[in-house]
Amino acid sequence: MSITPKEPKDLALAPVAVHVDRNLERLRDKSPSEIDYELTLELNQPPQTGTAEERSTRVLAVALREVDLHHWSAEITPDSARVRLSGGSVSLDVGLSAALLTYIREGA
Repeated sequence: MSITPKEPKDLALAPVAVHVDRNLERLRDKSPSEIDYELTLELNQPPQTGTAEERSTRVLAVALREVDLHHWSAEITPDSARVRLSGGSVSLDVGLSAALLTYIREGA
């Protein structure tokens, strides 16, 4: 079954997802401590609270860096395993990785 766009912003979902995926690509195979270091460099700010919520927010910030969302919204899913893009007629989840999941849940 083919899914056809139902509204104009649906046409922008694929480029948004690709850009988010490319931003995450360089973090996926690193250790949690390497991820923490890369996030600190990229965001030019060290972690403040050390909570899972903060780590999730930092990963999302890097995932969305220089991405024009074209009116889509993005969030880390409650299980911390994916970035969910929603706001059109469909939603799409971009997978993180086991290393990013461990980083978010347990820290560096």
